[in-house]
Amino acid sequence: MAAYTPPLDDMAFVLHDVLAVHDSPLPGYADLDRAFTAAILDEAGRIARDVLAPLNATGDRQGCRLENGTVRTPEGFRRAFELLRAGGWTSIDCDPAYGGQGLPYVLHAAVGEMHSAANMAFAMYSGLTHGAYTAIHAHGSDAQKAAYLPKLVTCEWTGTMNLTEPHAGTDLGLLRTRAEPQSDGTHRITGQKIFISAGDHDLAENIVHLVLARTPQAPAGVKGISLFIVPKYLPNPDGTLGERNALSVGKLEEKMGIHGNATCVMNYDGATGWLLGPENAGLKAMFTMMNEARAQVGMQGLAQAAGAYQLAAAYARERL
Repeated sequence: MAAYTPPLDDMAFVLHDVLAVHDSPLPGYADLDRAFTAAILDEAGRIARDVLAPLNATGDRQGCRLENGTVRTPEGFRRAFELLRAGGWTSIDCDPAYGGQGLPYVLHAAVGEMHSAANMAFAMYSGLTHGAYTAIHAHGSDAQKAAYLPKLVTCEWTGTMNLTEPHAGTDLGLLRTRAEPQSDGTHRITGQKIFISAGDHDLAENIVHLVLARTPQAPAGVKGISLFIVPKYLPNPDGTLGERNALSVGKLEEKMGIHGNATCVMNYDGATGWLLGPENAGLKAMFTMMNEARAQVGMQGLAQAAGAYQLAAAYARERL
C-alpha cells in the first residue's frame, strides 16, 4: 500500500498565498512567516508519514480490547502518543497560562489534518482532549482550570464528551443520567452513556469525562441539563491521583474505520462529579466542545478525502 505523503506545498499555498496569514491583524499571525510554518508543518508531516500512517492498518486490524476493566490500545499506539506529547503537538494553540504554546488555531488545524489523514483513530484521542480543554477553559472555575487544564494541555490526562444514552439517541431532552448533590459540593452521577469515543484507554494516566446529567429539580427537556466533570481517577489537592471513581466501561462498540479508537459504553454508578458552569446550563457549555468538534469533523472529512485520493491515485498509476 502506498505511504501517506503530507501535502506540505498545498498547505503552504493555502496559508501564505490564499489566506496571507502573515499579513493578518489577528493576534499571533504576524509570526507565521513561511519559514516558521514550514518548520512546524514539515516535522508534523514527518510524524504523520513515518509514525502514524504505519500504525493505521495495525490499529484497524487489532482494534482495542477490554481487559479486566481497562481498554488496551493497539500495538504501537502508546509509544506514538508519548512521542506526540513529548514534542508538544497537543499544546500548539493552548493557553500559555496552562502550559500551551499560544499559537494560532490555524496551525493546530493544519497539523490535525495531516495526523487525521494518516491515522484518524489515533488522532481522535488528542482531538477529543482538546475539546474538553476548550470547554473547561471557557466555563470552568479558576480552581477547575488549575486542576485540569495543565494536564489536558499535555495530554497527561485525556478528555471525552458524554451525551448519548441508549434510549434517547441524539434527543438530549430525554436523557436520564442523574446528578445528586452532596454536602461537599460534589454530585453523584448515575446513568449510562453510549458511543463514547476514547472513553477508556492506556495512553494517559487519567481520563476526564464531561458528562451531561440532570439534577433532582431540573426542568424537563434540554433546559434542565447540567454538565459535570467526572474524572476516571479523583485528583488529590496536590494534583496527584487518588482513588478510582465509580465509573466503568460496560463494553466496546464497533465503528467502521476507527477500530483503533475505543468507542465505549460508559456506566456511572454514583461517580463523583463537579458541576461545570451554572446548573441547568450544561447544554450551552457542552456546545463549546460540540462546536469545536463540528469544525474538527469537517477537517477529518477533508483529511480522509485527501488520504483516499492519494491511495487511489497511487493505485491508478501502479496497477497492471
